[in-house]
Amino acid sequence: GRGAVLYVSGEESVEQIGVRARRIGADSESLLLADENDLATLLGHIEEHDPVLVVVDSVQTIASADIDGRAGGMTQVVEITSVLSRVAKSRRMPMLLIGQSTKDSSIAGPRAMEHLVDTVLTFEGDRHTSLRLLRAVKNRYGPADEIVCFEQADDGLREVVDASDLWREHRERPVPGTCVTVTMEGRRPMLAEVQSLVTEATNPNPRRGVSGLDTSRVNMLVAVTERCSRRRISDRDVFVATVAGAKLSDPAVDLAVCLAIASAATGTPMAPDVLVIGEVALSGDIRPVPFLQQRVAEATRLGYSRIVVPRGSKGSLPRSGNGIEGPRVTEVHHLEDALGQLRHLAAVSR
Repeated sequence: GRGAVLYVSGEESVEQIGVRARRIGADSESLLLADENDLATLLGHIEEHDPVLVVVDSVQTIASADIDGRAGGMTQVVEITSVLSRVAKSRRMPMLLIGQSTKDSSIAGPRAMEHLVDTVLTFEGDRHTSLRLLRAVKNRYGPADEIVCFEQADDGLREVVDASDLWREHRERPVPGTCVTVTMEGRRPMLAEVQSLVTEATNPNPRRGVSGLDTSRVNMLVAVTERCSRRRISDRDVFVATVAGAKLSDPAVDLAVCLAIASAATGTPMAPDVLVIGEVALSGDIRPVPFLQQRVAEATRLGYSRIVVPRGSKGSLPRSGNGIEGPRVTEVHHLEDALGQLRHLAAVSR
């Protein structure tokens, strides 16, 4: 009857889905399940039950004898998506079409679907961490850079309201080689910690290990840090990583990478109340970054009292009023300035 949700799976049996639904508490009399691969039968279910929502998992498993090509092939996927999209719009019924793609979204099927649908959501996550991101890549009805964070739990996905705790460590005392920054995930500022280890090389070719960041970018930042610090790093093993499987592609994390490397190379830990934001050019200049106001607001909310930003950025930041003590914001225009500040930003040894 009216009010039912139709879940069509071409990959799992009704029994399998039912077991999982009961485990996560999602079983309901208004949830209708069908294990179906035929498009005509799927359309018959929609006609019979007139659901308020249809979920097709996945569109690559649905096939039609009236369409050329193999099931899951681009021709089938595109035509089936077109048919289902027309049906959904004619009935004014929301429909979720699930499509799998490879890590770099290179499979033609799901990519070909993107221009046929109104909204494209990607579900991202690393199998080594419980964090999952639902990202709006395309949205005809709103902003296309929103994200929602979830944590994978035994009873399903739980929304993480305050995700800034996920990508940084909480430790009792500061350690060398770590630096905290703010990255933008869509429109959402999130704190992230960069960690570095610089050790004596054990063979003639020093090793470079990078996790969660772009390797070529990190190699460039190692070279810039070496030149600006006038300290030999290239003949040592350098490892750089993010916390909790975070994937950081935001150039605003460059300065944190450089300071983490310098901190590891000198054995100087950063103070726990320090956070840095800035893009680093090959020349060593610190470039301005977008959304600085949101980044600084998030850092302030989480208790960081000393924030390093690119030169010329202070003017875009609101002044703290009402007698409230705001963070101390320091501008730097070159990496040499930032590295010179390192001893002032260092943790006080007790």
